[in-house]
Amino acid sequence: MAPEKVLLLAAAVFVVALISQTEAIMGGREAAAHSRPYMASIQFTEGETTKHECGGFLIADQWVMTAAHCLPSGPNGRRVVLGAHSLSETEETKQSFDILQVHNHPDYSTHYNNDIALIKLDRPIVASEAVRAVEYLRTNGTNPGTGAAVDTAGWGSVNNLAGRTDKLKELFIEVVNHARCGRRDYYGRKFTINMMCAYKLCPKPCNETYSIEDACDGDSGGPLLYNGVAVGITSNGGKKCGQVKKPGIYTIISQYTQWIDNTLAL
Repeated sequence: MAPEKVLLLAAAVFVVALISQTEAIMGGREAAAHSRPYMASIQFTEGETTKHECGGFLIADQWVMTAAHCLPSGPNGRRVVLGAHSLSETEETKQSFDILQVHNHPDYSTHYNNDIALIKLDRPIVASEAVRAVEYLRTNGTNPGTGAAVDTAGWGSVNNLAGRTDKLKELFIEVVNHARCGRRDYYGRKFTINMMCAYKLCPKPCNETYSIEDACDGDSGGPLLYNGVAVGITSNGGKKCGQVKKPGIYTIISQYTQWIDNTLAL
């Protein structure tokens, strides 16, 4: 093989490797400031810098719902910020909380089954137009079916090659057939009855790096909403975002009503 072709091939392999290690929101648009007052940013401190790690959403005056894989070993100094639109800018709407307790579902597994957690804040929120709880679906509620329009939001990356967004982005996608997501060429046996998957196919490649609109890593823990009600929790996806056969996976909230009620009563 000519030296020039070897160099081109090596460069291509490097780019593919770089892409495959990065996950986040694909597509979408910036949300109107504070239009999703339930959104939470779970943050950790690195030196003198505070960084966004996962999303979450307010479901009661002192409780935030998120994904168990975001805090597998407890708070470890993390904080929760509510009322944010920009993560970096000073906003009077922001309220910052220490984490009093983390309750990961007792049956959570590293394969992301039962990927749900509840965070108890160190004090109740001060309700405002920018900080307000969202309703979540309970047992016997109607979950969205195949093709239903759903939406999510987060502070994840804008594509496989870019850093995470500073301002909240939102994404409008569709529920994918459950049986399809359980196929061997999709997720196989790791896709359980406690999960749904969703994405939006682009009529043509969205850009040169992905062909669907989707959510993953930096948006983990955020809500999936159906008609304004939280029905899912952003859980996980493929190793590379934007893959047609690796739609974003969401934990179905209505499967956990009894556990949620018992935990909130603590």
